[in-house]
Amino acid sequence: LQRGREQLMKTNPQTLVKTVLKHVLMMLLSVAFMLPLYSLALASFRPGRDLLRFGITLQTLIPKDFSLINFWGLFSSREGIYFTWYGNSLLIMVVQTLLALFFASFVGYGLAVYQFKGRKAISTLVIFLMLVPIQILILPLYKLMITIKLIDTFIGVLLPMVVSPFAVFFFKQYIEGLPRDLIDAGRVDGLSEYGIFFRIIMPIMPPAFSAMAIFMAMQSWNNFLWPLIVLRNGSKFTLPIGLNTLVTPYGNNYDLLIMGSFMATLPIIIVFIFFQRYFIAGLTSGGVK
Repeated sequence: LQRGREQLMKTNPQTLVKTVLKHVLMMLLSVAFMLPLYSLALASFRPGRDLLRFGITLQTLIPKDFSLINFWGLFSSREGIYFTWYGNSLLIMVVQTLLALFFASFVGYGLAVYQFKGRKAISTLVIFLMLVPIQILILPLYKLMITIKLIDTFIGVLLPMVVSPFAVFFFKQYIEGLPRDLIDAGRVDGLSEYGIFFRIIMPIMPPAFSAMAIFMAMQSWNNFLWPLIVLRNGSKFTLPIGLNTLVTPYGNNYDLLIMGSFMATLPIIIVFIFFQRYFIAGLTSGGVK
């Protein structure tokens, strides 16, 4: 503490003012970004019609009139099928994220390290696929799922999303920034190519894995269109599809919809908190040698 005070006394006043203003600005931005989540959290413990009638105002931001009726309603609604949807989304998110990290890092390593014929063409194709929206691929993917009989299965939801072009490109760029001496040293010591990847490269890639895990988890958790097309049985629905069924032309259950939406944000928040230590390092690692 004393050292911090001495350093503060030696700081240039102009620099100190800039630092204070920067921190104040960051705090204001944090409050602005947290306000919708805070409003959703308060609205989830109130009647759903209040948020629709009054919106986000100073009056609705004051914690009052809390009730657990909406929360208990999630357990009783349709014999607790909400938590079935929740479990389905969690299962798909975890499996898809793990598989995407493994295969994308494997492919990115091959494109970054090995020199072979067609390497540039494959790298260009990966970049091109990043520009292709999933909506263009829906019809051929749907026909493929019918042919291999994976309609209304979790595998049918996972299979087209296992290898992400963006993740492949990200890992390729990250690995290209690593020292090649590490790979050469592994070969001199007698490691196989698989041993070099699993025992040398992977242990020094936590920032890349953490940053990409957040993106892949968010993509899987928020995925709506493809699971809607593949899944048929209500007990296999993911959370975005299940919440959408609460809004119908015959009635809108906003109480459960708002509480369910708030509960749906928790896994992504937990994932970000768990991986935030390496998140910025993983995004900026390729920018500075």
